[in-house]
Amino acid sequence: MNDNNAAQPSVLKIPADDLHAYVCAIWEQAGSAPREAQLVADHLLAANLTGHDSHGVGMIPRYVASLGDDELKLNLHAEVLRDAGAVLTIEGNKGFGQVVAFEAMERGIERAKQLGICAVGLRGAHHIGRIGHWAEQCARAGLVSFHFVNVAGDPLVAPFGGTDRRIGTNPFCAAYPRTGKPPLVLDFATSAVAFGKVRVAYNKGKQVPPGSLINHAGEPTLEPKVMLEEPVGSLLPFGGHKGFGLAAMCEIFGGAVSGGFTTHADTLGTNSAIINCMLSVIINPAAFDAPNAEAEAQAFVDWVKDSPLAAGTQHIQEPGEPERVTRAEREAHGVPIDLTTWQQIGDAARAVGMPAEQVERWAGNLR
Repeated sequence: MNDNNAAQPSVLKIPADDLHAYVCAIWEQAGSAPREAQLVADHLLAANLTGHDSHGVGMIPRYVASLGDDELKLNLHAEVLRDAGAVLTIEGNKGFGQVVAFEAMERGIERAKQLGICAVGLRGAHHIGRIGHWAEQCARAGLVSFHFVNVAGDPLVAPFGGTDRRIGTNPFCAAYPRTGKPPLVLDFATSAVAFGKVRVAYNKGKQVPPGSLINHAGEPTLEPKVMLEEPVGSLLPFGGHKGFGLAAMCEIFGGAVSGGFTTHADTLGTNSAIINCMLSVIINPAAFDAPNAEAEAQAFVDWVKDSPLAAGTQHIQEPGEPERVTRAEREAHGVPIDLTTWQQIGDAARAVGMPAEQVERWAGNLR
């Protein structure tokens, strides 16, 4: 890293390719086959590059903890439990979500191309990460998709009007492919802020935006420590009752319809595992009688972006555009990682058996 200041920087800028190689090395050391390590590194780096650091390489320490708890299973693959033509039920068996979700989307894409539509119920996967990654996989195949996800048995969010943790951050995602253009991608947690972003703020010693958190007594707070230190507080749903309502439907569609499980008193987790269930609907737009669909979609986007700009706004961004801008900047200048997270990644590497001198060599070469 180039830095002309004598003081230690608070954030490192790591070249993306080098960081990818380090992540691969960590998981191969842990026991992953090279292909698994590559898929995990692909996903985590893509999250960082698009600005979603909450779902990037900072997840490695928690994944290592799950591996130690025997809740993350290495080198497993998506298992089709029921094939009903346009409906597939797939079991993840606590395998790496970055692997089993990729394979589940591959099967759904193939079936949607054959039949015009496929609904994929994926259950029991270890953390599947940034959901936009899976919508983008479908979009690259020219397919529309939308995804409902629950974080089973790991409540972090208070219901609208409640004061303690009852539901997960339950993301929703949708993508629309465009010929010759990047896809439109909508991807967000149904909490006011993702838990991972609270973790990043905690590691950086920063506060979170107003309206994101309550403490253990149900009082509003800006301090991320209430999510990571006892007595714990809760995230809030975005948009009040609207975000809560969408989170509830993600819980039911993702957790129940898929054949997985939802969060309640009998399913609360007691360890570091993050178990996701996801209902994905993948559609071939060519199956509709809609020859002007892309033109109509683009006409709408152009119309919206031509709105007179509010004060302080440079231009109106379409869904997915902020991520593309961030990716270009980080590919050119490196992935920012705070020092606390960097130390935690090194500790995780040592925990899976990477020799200390090798960890230090990686750290020295990348900084």
